[in-house]
Amino acid sequence: MAMQRRDRDRREEPQSEFKEKLVAVNRVSKTVKGGRNMRFVALVVVGDEKGRVGVGMGKAKEVPEAIRKANEDGKKHLINVPITGTTIPHPIVGYYGTAKVVLLPAEEGAGVIAGGAARPVLELAGIKDIRTKSFGTNNKINTVKATVEGLKLLRNAEQVAQMRGKTVEEILG
Repeated sequence: MAMQRRDRDRREEPQSEFKEKLVAVNRVSKTVKGGRNMRFVALVVVGDEKGRVGVGMGKAKEVPEAIRKANEDGKKHLINVPITGTTIPHPIVGYYGTAKVVLLPAEEGAGVIAGGAARPVLELAGIKDIRTKSFGTNNKINTVKATVEGLKLLRNAEQVAQMRGKTVEEILG
């Protein structure tokens, strides 16, 4: 009897290929006739550390439920990031609202030089060496979204060659 109960309590959840990082939890309120309705907003970054990353937001009355919703939203909004070696192929700037994030390739061994909210996005994308600088707002939501917008704009040599109808050798010189 006790053995069955223990097995039931220790049910294994299927391991996901994605890792999740909670970036921010905000308490928000709506004022209604009876007072204030409190809710929580969670911002989560989801990635497989192999070039796929997504950002999700979830809102609920309890924090765990908001985090669960944010995880699901992040998995729905995955993007592919071109990675050259351990860094990005070229410098790029990502904008979202008043947030501006400059992403610069770095030499091998430099590590992820990124502050605040940009770091989890880059780590879960699988980028090992990069330098970043964030300008404008220090709002975590906008900084994360600006970082993702910058990563969306990245192109590797094969993609550029295909768009221009040339060979990779012609592009690289």
